[in-house]
Amino acid sequence: MHPDTQLQLHHLRAAELRAEADTYRLTAAARPHRLRARVGWTLVEVGLRLASAPRTAVAAF
Repeated sequence: MHPDTQLQLHHLRAAELRAEADTYRLTAAARPHRLRARVGWTLVEVGLRLASAPRTAVAAF
């Protein structure tokens, strides 16, 4: 393939990818992330509690 043709195709594809990325960024920014983050951290906390060794109760007399 001729280098100039390959360069033009590269520039066209890069422009398409940038436009697609901009579209994705705009739609992703419109979504609320607070609830997703809270649910995620809650699941992490539950998983850590399940994975940790059970504590033994100390009898106080």
